[in-house]
Amino acid sequence: MRNNKMKVVIAPDSFKESLTALEAAEAIESGLRRIWPDAELIKVPMADGGEGTVRSLVDATGGRLIHREVTGPMGEPVSGFFGLLGDGKTAVIEMAAAAGLEYVPLDARDPLTATTYGVGELIGQALDYGVRHIILGLGGSATNDGGCGMAQALGIRLLDKSRHNIARGGATLSELNAIDLSVADPRIAETHFDIATDVTNPLTGDQGASAVFGPQKGASDQKAKRLDAALKNFADVVRRQMHREIDRVPGAGAAGGLGAGALCFLNGNIRPGIEIVIQTVHLEEKLRDAVLVITGEGKIDGQTIFGKTPIGVARCAKRAGIPVIALAGSLSDGCGAVFDHGIDALFSIVPGAVSLEEAIKDARDNLARTAENVARVWKSAGRTGDS
Repeated sequence: MRNNKMKVVIAPDSFKESLTALEAAEAIESGLRRIWPDAELIKVPMADGGEGTVRSLVDATGGRLIHREVTGPMGEPVSGFFGLLGDGKTAVIEMAAAAGLEYVPLDARDPLTATTYGVGELIGQALDYGVRHIILGLGGSATNDGGCGMAQALGIRLLDKSRHNIARGGATLSELNAIDLSVADPRIAETHFDIATDVTNPLTGDQGASAVFGPQKGASDQKAKRLDAALKNFADVVRRQMHREIDRVPGAGAAGGLGAGALCFLNGNIRPGIEIVIQTVHLEEKLRDAVLVITGEGKIDGQTIFGKTPIGVARCAKRAGIPVIALAGSLSDGCGAVFDHGIDALFSIVPGAVSLEEAIKDARDNLARTAENVARVWKSAGRTGDS
């Protein structure tokens, strides 16, 4: 072991509405230092491809955030952003930063016309920095346009039977007859796109983008059926012209079908977000010689085992034979399922019956205190980790 010091890897996700992943890692570190002042504590901010992924990867790699005004989901200007990672060669984009549901008030949501145009603008701006690897996180979308707005922003022409450009929005895909790639941004072909999502829905059908996610974006049953038919036409055109099958690919329905658009327009590689993040931050290398891993996020429940950060970290640690402890703001029904997926112990950081507002406000102190107690238990058991 290097320098004969105990090595602990701290790899949490963000605690939503209270702490970024880096802030959570710093709080855990401060608690552990009270008991292990001389330990080697390695902070690795994590994410699973959803909200907070840009911030986590920027913090983990020493990169920077870049803010740009782009077209929002309903055509209005919004303040978008992307991350330029520490290697200077990779950018990470959350599609929600340009086309997220948060930009559209409840009474103004309309997936028939909502567009991912701003996502394409962010991709183009990232390419201006010379990057040739882009991680695109899907989730939280207000759109149902199959990523066609993104394509339009990147110069790709979507044509009707009269060879006119179709309008933006999911509904107009019913008019799509041909795709003109001849004027696409040439840098797309030179760039590797990793598409991060933990959604496995196909593009169309009962489990597709429109049927499953359309209602939360403002689609009635009738609108959802109309959008599903439009996406089927999109898939048919791609199949006929580009000889690609995008309809039934797992994840194609993510973010209103942006997964499918990333497949055919970006030649993207759809992967679980946590796998992409683990690879990008070199987590396996950082685990070398560690005696303990501490992970966590705001809420751990029965859904955590489906591609969430604590499980991804735990599986990685288990391959190296390292025990894993998870800390959470709340533990809900089914949380015990994580014990079958690599987590050895689970702790809530909340000290008692408190309001959500109090829990959010005191998250940093609660996290540090719980980490300190974890270290106390570890030490009292005689597991110092010293070699």
